[in-house]
Amino acid sequence: MEQNDDRKLLGMNPARLAEVAAEVGLKPFAAKQMAAWLYQKKVTDIDSMTDLSKYARAKLVQRGYHIGCVAPKAEARSADGTVKYLFEGVGGRDIEAVYIPDKERATLCVSSQAGCRMNCRFCMTGQGGWQGNLDAGAIINQILSIPESDTLTNIVFMGMGEPADNIGQVLAALEILTAKWGMAWSPRRITVSSIGKLDGLKRLLDSTQVHIAISIHSPYALEREQLMPVEKAFPMREVLRLLRQYDFAHQRRLSMEYTMFDRLNDDDRHADALARVLKGMDVRVNLIRFHKTPGFDGAPSTREAMERFRDRLNAAGITATIRASRGEDIMAACGMLAGKKKD
Repeated sequence: MEQNDDRKLLGMNPARLAEVAAEVGLKPFAAKQMAAWLYQKKVTDIDSMTDLSKYARAKLVQRGYHIGCVAPKAEARSADGTVKYLFEGVGGRDIEAVYIPDKERATLCVSSQAGCRMNCRFCMTGQGGWQGNLDAGAIINQILSIPESDTLTNIVFMGMGEPADNIGQVLAALEILTAKWGMAWSPRRITVSSIGKLDGLKRLLDSTQVHIAISIHSPYALEREQLMPVEKAFPMREVLRLLRQYDFAHQRRLSMEYTMFDRLNDDDRHADALARVLKGMDVRVNLIRFHKTPGFDGAPSTREAMERFRDRLNAAGITATIRASRGEDIMAACGMLAGKKKD
């Protein structure tokens, strides 16, 4: 299931906007004007596009066109400054975006699907199933519709859903974000996370220069499969084989996301095995403290275990850092606010 609102301007590229312009008698150059209004001036209604004729604006509205910029339905604010926003999604499932301020950085974590089909055992988004793909407009709306939109420095596709499972719309959103006619962001300010869905990941690697983050969580295939059933369809050995074909030493960065569970994947044996698996790659390992979620018995690793794991990786020549835990008081792990509101 996918969103299908062909009257929504948000998410359209200049080629599609040129078709819309032609419908109301405008010249092709009006497409770039419309794109500027949408993605640079961030208008929320067609009547604000004042360099289009009054007649053309009225005709657009008459034909059912609209901007498609929708404010969040709800929000939750953390004591540490993190803000989780709830948006209307698709298939009856709301979606979330999380704003994370950190000194000079202001990051927004966006969703690409309503729910997720990857069924990772510890992920609350996956526990709720998959209701549909977000279109490019709904992805961009998360960025444009929050109060902090103008102060953002980074975008991470690490919210609800698997970006490589909705790769067409994710690539369309990335084009809007990085194109000169769009929001003109540097790809170096954008990171896309994936479990390693190979076909979508390859398209992402070939079509963009954004940073890549891969969810690994265990260096052992059987253990990873217990945490992430997609290991069976997309083995990490195949994902790493694909990644080794690309250059991560210069423009783009590769990171491995490693969620740490107490006495499950946080001992010396796992650290040494992970170092062997990643040997020779230009990669950074982000160690993530598990946020407790309903329906999964695992517990977060201790700080001491995480530091020991980090130090052992660093000693083996693999750069590893511990990601600061944010927003636990507002349930900032993906899917929690949507689940709470639904309940």
